Amino acid sequence: MAICHFDIRSISRGAGRSAIAAAAYRAGERLRDERTGLLHNYSRREDVIHKEILLPGHLRGADGAWATDRANLWNAAERAERQRNSRVAREYQVALPAELDAERRLQLARTFAQELAERHNVAVDLAVHAPRPEGDPRNHHAHLLVTTREVTAAGLGAKAGLDMNSDEQRRRGPPFGIAEIKALRERWAVLSNEAFAAAGLAVRIDHRSLRAQGIDREPTPRIPFTAFRMERRGQYSPIAQKLRERYRERVQARLARAQGMDLETVRRQACDAWLKLREQSASAGEQPRSAAAERQRSAQTLERDAADQDLSL
Repeated sequence: MAICHFDIRSISRGAGRSAIAAAAYRAGERLRDERTGLLHNYSRREDVIHKEILLPGHLRGADGAWATDRANLWNAAERAERQRNSRVAREYQVALPAELDAERRLQLARTFAQELAERHNVAVDLAVHAPRPEGDPRNHHAHLLVTTREVTAAGLGAKAGLDMNSDEQRRRGPPFGIAEIKALRERWAVLSNEAFAAAGLAVRIDHRSLRAQGIDREPTPRIPFTAFRMERRGQYSPIAQKLRERYRERVQARLARAQGMDLETVRRQACDAWLKLREQSASAGEQPRSAAAERQRSAQTLERDAADQDLSL
C-alpha cells in the first residue's frame, strides 16, 4: 500500500546542529564547516543514489554557479545567520513510492524539488536514498535540504518561504504558515498521483488526515529507524514499545467512548500492561542509557540520529 510521508523539519543551531553536517550526511560527502572548523565525513555512505542542487530558473548558468557547490552553499548559509539559535536550513523528507521504478521515483523527487526552488526562490539540495540493507526494502525516500534565505547571484538574501517574517508573508498574501505547509503537502500528493497514473497504476495517496478522509480509526504509530533497527537485531527498544503502547491506549480509549465504558478503567489497564512490558524488558537485561551518556554524543552522531528519525514503516 502506498504511503504519504511528507515531513518538514528545522536544522537549528539551538539543537546543536549545522547545515554543513546535514548536507554532508544526506549527500554522503566530506564537508568542512568553516565556522566551527569541524570536518563532517560521510563519504563512505553507499545508499545515496542521486544528489544535486536545484536553483530557481533565473539562476541557471553562470549566475548561480556558486550555489551549485555544496560546500560553498551551506557555508554561506551558516555565515548568513548571526544568532546562536538560528535556523540555518529546513529539510523536507518525502517517501518515494516503492510502486514506481527508480527512474520515475527520481523524476518525482526532482520535479518537486524544482517547484520548491521556484516557489520560494531558494536553493534545494536534493539527495535520494535507497533502502538500507537492514531496513524495510520499501523505504525509498528523498531529503530536500532547503536554504532559509533567497538565493541570488551575489549570495543569500532575505529570509524566504516558511522562514519569511510574518509581516512580509501577509504582504505577499496567502498561503503562508500552516496554510503553506498544507499546500505543499497537497502538491506532493498531486505529483505522486500523477506519477502513478503515468505509470499505469491504480494506486493513489492522500495527504489529508484520516479524519478529513472520513476514516474512523487511529493512525498507526511510525517507528523511528533507530528503534526499528534495534528490533530487527533482536534487541528491545523502549521507544518503539512506548509508541505502540500509546497507540493501544488511543485505540482502547476510542472503544471505551464507543461502548460507554469507564475511560479511567481503560487507562489503568493500559498502564498496567505497559508496566508489565517494562518488567519483562528489565528481566531480559535491558540497560537504559544514562542522561550523561546521551549528552556526550558527538556532533556527527547527533546529526545521524536526527536524520534517522523518519520513514520507518
